[in-house]
Amino acid sequence: MAIEERDPYTGHMTTGHEWNGIKELNTPVPRPVYFFLIVTALFSVVYWVLMPAWPLGATYTKGLLGIDQRAIVSESLREAAVDRAAWTKRIETESFKEIQADPRLMETVRQTGRTLFGDNCSVCHGSKAQGGNGFPNLTTASWLWGGDPESIAETIRVGINSAHPQSRTSQMMAFGRDQLLKKDEIDSVVSYVRSLSDPAVAKDVPAARIEAGKAVFAANCVSCHGDDAKGNIELGAPDLTDRFWIYGGDAGSIHTTVWGGRQGHMPSWDGRLSPLDRKILALYLFDLRRSGQ
Repeated sequence: MAIEERDPYTGHMTTGHEWNGIKELNTPVPRPVYFFLIVTALFSVVYWVLMPAWPLGATYTKGLLGIDQRAIVSESLREAAVDRAAWTKRIETESFKEIQADPRLMETVRQTGRTLFGDNCSVCHGSKAQGGNGFPNLTTASWLWGGDPESIAETIRVGINSAHPQSRTSQMMAFGRDQLLKKDEIDSVVSYVRSLSDPAVAKDVPAARIEAGKAVFAANCVSCHGDDAKGNIELGAPDLTDRFWIYGGDAGSIHTTVWGGRQGHMPSWDGRLSPLDRKILALYLFDLRRSGQ
């Protein structure tokens, strides 16, 4: 086959290669390809002239525009620091109520608090602060040591049963393990406690057991949980009449709690987080609970 052979169908010259009767066409490169190659080359030359581009040992070509990314980043950081200083100063000096009354400042608190919570608290309380078995749900109104911003900030600072000298301290006795109550007394008080938060339990449990449990509760539990079983924030004793349970509100979980006792632990963040960060976290958590998120 001659190299100069022309394909009769397309009109293009062939390359002279043939495979099983199939001839390879010497198709020309489309003109738009050359156009874009030229444009790209011209752009590269212009960019090299205008912008920092080529290393020259200890320095580099600065470009006619004199753009310096390091200077731009430094200026951005400086502006961010100035902006942060403005709102951090307000949070440090203003009261909780004053901060909460400012919608723009609270939006900053929400954004910053979300990051602080994710970095420091979510490992125990979950990314949405809804807790889990052994870790309280922070989006509810049920707080062991008080749910106002001041109380929350103090709990964050000193912790619960922590090594901090001012730590909040509480422990529920092991009524079964330490033989303070008999088995039938524990069964009765478990039924009574369950009926406080779930009235439907009374339909499935004999009334006599509920009454017996009430008597056991009055003799052993009211000193911490109160006559109305609504808890005591001074002692960190939980409200037993709501549906928020740290260790579970089913019969088995409550029985385990009464039998073996409970002693939760929260580390002190005094020294780990600055007073500013702790204040932001307290405001964030209070807002999280109030907004129902």
